[in-house]
Amino acid sequence: MELTILMPCLNEAETIAQCIEKARRGIERSGVAGEIVIADNGSTDGSQTIAEKLGARVVPVKEKGYGNALRGGIAAARGKYILMGDADDSYDFSEADRFVKKFEEGYDLVMGCRLPVGGGTILPGAMPWKNRWIGNPVLSFIGRLFFKCPAHDFHAGLRAFRKDALEKMELQTTGMEFASEMVIKATLKKFRIAEVPITLHKDGRSRPPHLKPWRDGWRHLRFMLIYSPRWLFLVPGLVLFALGIVFSAVLAVKDVPLGGIHLNVGTLMMACMAMVVGFQLVAFAFFTKVFAIGEGLLPEDPKLARVFKVFTLEKGIVAGLLVLLAGLVMFFRALWLWKQVHFGLLPSTEENLRRLIPAGTLIVLGIQVVFSSFFMSVLGLKTVKRQPPSLN
Repeated sequence: MELTILMPCLNEAETIAQCIEKARRGIERSGVAGEIVIADNGSTDGSQTIAEKLGARVVPVKEKGYGNALRGGIAAARGKYILMGDADDSYDFSEADRFVKKFEEGYDLVMGCRLPVGGGTILPGAMPWKNRWIGNPVLSFIGRLFFKCPAHDFHAGLRAFRKDALEKMELQTTGMEFASEMVIKATLKKFRIAEVPITLHKDGRSRPPHLKPWRDGWRHLRFMLIYSPRWLFLVPGLVLFALGIVFSAVLAVKDVPLGGIHLNVGTLMMACMAMVVGFQLVAFAFFTKVFAIGEGLLPEDPKLARVFKVFTLEKGIVAGLLVLLAGLVMFFRALWLWKQVHFGLLPSTEENLRRLIPAGTLIVLGIQVVFSSFFMSVLGLKTVKRQPPSLN
């Protein structure tokens, strides 16, 4: 068995027959031995009976959810290649031969592309305007930016993959995020990804689709952010920390006129806050990465391993203590100057704040560095079940 055409199904009696007929033609055009599998997620409209009469193999999947339905169908699939797509007649399964040709060229994941930028076509009424002009272009752009994925249409429902490659992806999700995780994992694991242009048709159902554009779009975006600690935590954190340290260094010495704006100790306080928040975001980036690798959610990262060869627990503790010491020195100097006026009113409140705000910031950062280093070490502990990157 070479090819399995897999369709998740939940009450698709209106369109299942057309989809199976197109899938049959697709197998014939591909010239390979194939099967049609319907992963039924609890249909109550007779979809199963229609599918069986037309020669498809129906696989009941009790666990609800798009990802669960696909998981059940994939587990039951006998083909070396699996082409998946919705059973709402929006995709033309007769084009299966174009996907099979890509597998013969050595690709592991073949994405259909509905968007014109990738040669695809969206027929009138086939996609809501918010999906067409906002959701899909934006999410696909983010996917390409975050993960360097070559696909132009990150969330195309018609896609194919080698079954052995999918097993190596070790997918974890069970809902709508399953499709996003598949592309992300394939990209991170350096699998060969190809794209073929497809046409999206208006689905043939009289009822509304299961998809909820805003809710499901947010779920996909949230998932991509969680899977990319670099863009969720590291980049914003580095930007905040860099801006904070530059402004703090200048404003700790003097006021800065900027056009019609006068930056003084108020801006200094906000700059120091940016430093603290920035450091915390950077720390979260490393925490998330180490945890995700340890749990098998993300693959090993050679760049991270090189970073940890330089920044060990012991070096982190020493660096944190040095920062803490610098803050304490500045604090005790401010305390000594206050003592000179017998702990009364100081000549300049602003000058005193220029000493105290940086001192307090360095004390906080020093404590954060020390205990973040300890927490990173805890996350890096290897066990029988967890294999995080080495932190030593």
